[in-house]
Formats: sequence, structure tokens, C-alpha cells
Amino acid sequence: MPPRHNAMNPRYLTLATAFRALFGRRAKKIPLDAGGSCPNRDGTLSRGGCLFCNAAGSGTGLYHTGFGLRAQWDRLTPPARRRGEALVAYLQSFSTTHGPAARLAALRAERAALPEVAGIRLGTRPDCLDAEKIALFAAAPVAHKQLELGLQSADDATLRRIRRGHDAAGFARATRLAAGAGIGVTAHLMAGLPGEDTAGFLASVGFINALPVTGVKFHNTLVVAGSSLAALHEAGGYAPMGRETYVAAVAEAIARLRPDIVVERINADPAPGELLAPAWAADKRGLLADIAARLDALDIRPGCRFRP
Repeated sequence: MPPRHNAMNPRYLTLATAFRALFGRRAKKIPLDAGGSCPNRDGTLSRGGCLFCNAAGSGTGLYHTGFGLRAQWDRLTPPARRRGEALVAYLQSFSTTHGPAARLAALRAERAALPEVAGIRLGTRPDCLDAEKIALFAAAPVAHKQLELGLQSADDATLRRIRRGHDAAGFARATRLAAGAGIGVTAHLMAGLPGEDTAGFLASVGFINALPVTGVKFHNTLVVAGSSLAALHEAGGYAPMGRETYVAAVAEAIARLRPDIVVERINADPAPGELLAPAWAADKRGLLADIAARLDALDIRPGCRFRP
């Protein structure tokens, strides 16, 4: 009988395990609002945003209220410091590298003043990166430098449908550029996107397998208040993926994933009050248990069905 999935015996390579191997101790990601914008929101590409996104994005808005990186850091890090954890600054809020390189350089100077930073992560889009910005990030004197890049799907038709504004080839170029500078890349993939089935989602897993991606975050597509997808859903033009279908899709994705890729997330977390559908997405504990049970039942390990 295969061993059961639990915190001490995960059936995939977790970020906690990867951090412990890197730092020799537990690590904590500290989310920091860096005041970023998005080419899909500020008019560079559009103002409507991606189909699934609302105007709040992933940030808190603190940066533009005068609550800078140091103030946020001092407020959020004490619990992790008391536990003796390594501190990883995770700069979020839409696309952190959007805009001129001078803005990123100014952020770098502000970030350099943060004490005890062991690693840095930047959340962004592949079309908001170039050689100059990559070089600025690569120069950071920390052990862990990671870009979190939203791909969502490797199917260009799907990317057009959800109004991403970039193609899969752009993601590949950005990933190779980052890897060449010694920077890791975490790919974000979504299951249940409009017009895309499980086969399409799994094709995206195959796409990142062929790139120097070091981590992946799997997300179930959420219908959130204020998004264009919410209007489409209300009009009957979109039905979210069912719970059982998502569980099966993620389990199969892990089976096909290149075994060295860190599985950093296996479900999406809606912000309080924003989730409209599917209702099961609010049951994080139950969803994680269902995925673990399926991995156990099928004796799935990362890469057990990987084909180079």
C-alpha cells in the first residue's frame, strides 16, 4: 500500500521543502505591496484588465497611501523573526516590473534598505520584462531571486480569449532570459479558463516542462466580483470547472510535471468577499484533502507520467 500524503510525506516537491534545502531552515514569504500597475489596466494595452481579474489585483494598495516597503516589512516580519525563519520579500500588486527600468531601480534601492532579507520574489508579466530589468534584479545580493510570471495558459487562442495581451512565446523568451541571468521562474497556470478543457490545461504543463521553469502555481479559475468574467458568468456564457474535475486535473498535472519543478500552490485563494463562483473554491481545506486523497489513491508522484 503506498504511503499516505501528509505534511511530512508530501507527494510533490513543496516550496517549504525547497526553502529548507536552500536556507537550512524554514522560510516565510512576506507579501509587500510595491505600488505596481498593469499594462491591461493603465491603458498601455487596455483598461479592462484580464477577463478573470478585478481592479483590486493582488495588492493591498498600501504603497500608494504612503505605507512604503520598509513600513510594511517592519509590520509583517516580527512573527517570522521570532520563529527564526528566513525572510523572503515578495513584491506584489499587479505587475511589479511594469513601467520604465528607472522605477524598478528605485524600488531596488528601497528594497535594499530592508533588514534580514534572504530572498526576493517579484510578481509580474512576461511582457513587462527586458534585459535591463532582468539585470537590475539579477544584481540583488541575496541567495534566492525568483520571478513569478503569469502564463495562465500556453494556448494563444485562450490567451486572446481571456485578454492577456501577450502570447506563450513571450513567456518562453522571458523565462529563458531570466534563467540565463541566474533567476528562477515560477509559472502561474489556471485550470478551467473559458473555452479551455482539461486537455488544454495539461498541454500547458507540457509547455512549461520544456522551459527552465523552477516552480509552478496551479490555480482554479475563480469568478470574482468586479471582473469581466463575472458578467460573462451571470449572462450564462461561462460555467466554472467542477470540483471533481479540478481535483483530477491537478493530480494529473502533478503526474506529468517535470519532477524537479517545485509545486508552490495547488489552488486559488479568493480574497474575502470577492468570490462569486464556484462555491467549492471557498473550501480550501477540503479541496486540499481531496487532491491529497486522489494522489494517494492513484499513487501519483511528480513526473510519474512525465515524458521529456
